[in-house]
Amino acid sequence: MARQTAKTTAKHRKVQQDVAQQDKKSSSRSSGAMQAGARRYPVPPFPKQHQSKPGDERILDPAPMYDAPYYHGSGKLGGKVALITGGDSGIGRAVAVLFAREGADIAIVHLEEKADADVTREAVEREGRRCLVIEGDVSKRSFCERAVARTVKEFGKLNLLVNNAAFQVHSARFEDLTEEHFDLTVKTNLYGYFHMAKAAVSHLGNGDAIINTGSVTGIKGSRALIDYSLTKGGIHAFTRALASNLLRQGIRVNAVAPGPVWTPLNPSDKEAEDVSKFGSDVPMKRPAQPEEIAPAYVFLASPQCSSYITGEVLPIVGG
Repeated sequence: MARQTAKTTAKHRKVQQDVAQQDKKSSSRSSGAMQAGARRYPVPPFPKQHQSKPGDERILDPAPMYDAPYYHGSGKLGGKVALITGGDSGIGRAVAVLFAREGADIAIVHLEEKADADVTREAVEREGRRCLVIEGDVSKRSFCERAVARTVKEFGKLNLLVNNAAFQVHSARFEDLTEEHFDLTVKTNLYGYFHMAKAAVSHLGNGDAIINTGSVTGIKGSRALIDYSLTKGGIHAFTRALASNLLRQGIRVNAVAPGPVWTPLNPSDKEAEDVSKFGSDVPMKRPAQPEEIAPAYVFLASPQCSSYITGEVLPIVGG
């Protein structure tokens, strides 16, 4: 019996030693960022940089990749009109380009980044579609009503609303999160979505859609983004509740919840040192580029792709 247990123990130790050697080999290899797309995407570390709000995509280094050159449209949104808030840069710009490539005319809303908005407009027009650019503050109900009215006047209808504009600034200590800061985040991220949806819904009909931009922070929370996490969780709940409310009208309401995405939102929030490491803590070890997120919005906007999907939150978080 002693001889048998000794043999078994020796086998245990051999397996243990073999695994230890393999672990050492694995740890010595480079654990690079995952590249599974049509082209290679930038990986941290990035140049240290910080921007003033609301952020400027033109000076972001490396430049966000939004044009998705390997994505081929197939008329999924032919004849539709889309209104996209925060459409001047980041995810909003990438969504505008792909919506246009799928046949939609586009209206974008931006705060004051005129140069970025012009780049989006030109990109949409290169896809052969029209683009209306509207400057204003989505936290104001009157502006949201005017933006929807201008879109309908320009294009004759509205089929798709993408609520995407957001305000985010970290606060390391909860005690330092001021009421002014909290109020601005809530007014932009929650009131903005509410006002836009309220203004748009009377123009939407069967087969049309609202798509909200949520966040992984609304699922997991973020210790330095308490106010932002709260609003993004609220957006997820708003999405589900509104989807139920609009079900009988045939209007689908869904959300996309991205993880880290390389857009002006983060360098205009984080300190330069943190920006250089942005996205390195997810399993794919890099942030998404906007063009990697935008196809999800096409999927949720298209009745050919998602006619049986409403009230869902689609996480795209890098693993």
